[in-house]
Amino acid sequence: MEQYTTRQNKIGRLIQKELSELLRRDTQVLAKGRILSLTQVRVTRDMSLARCYLSIFPSFGAEEVMADIKLHKGKLRGDLGNIVRFQLRHVPELEFFLDDSLDYIEKIDKLLH
Repeated sequence: MEQYTTRQNKIGRLIQKELSELLRRDTQVLAKGRILSLTQVRVTRDMSLARCYLSIFPSFGAEEVMADIKLHKGKLRGDLGNIVRFQLRHVPELEFFLDDSLDYIEKIDKLLH
């Protein structure tokens, strides 16, 4: 398992905070009535890539929402750059992944009952 430095964690939290606010603001365009939650952001060691994990509720049609977000990731990165321009020299590239841990928890819960 990869170990993350303190700097990576701080930058990840900063990106998570600001990007979740951007996603909340643009939720009508991107989510189409669903609830988006940015659960985790992991930054690579060279700070060139940020892997963003999104949870989408309700989960049906999540692939369409992820496709829309991936289409708008350039605009999201630009907006993020405007917000964090005094904290970061270089804004990492954004990669979005679907975090299906809530679905997994629900499935386990149903199996236990």
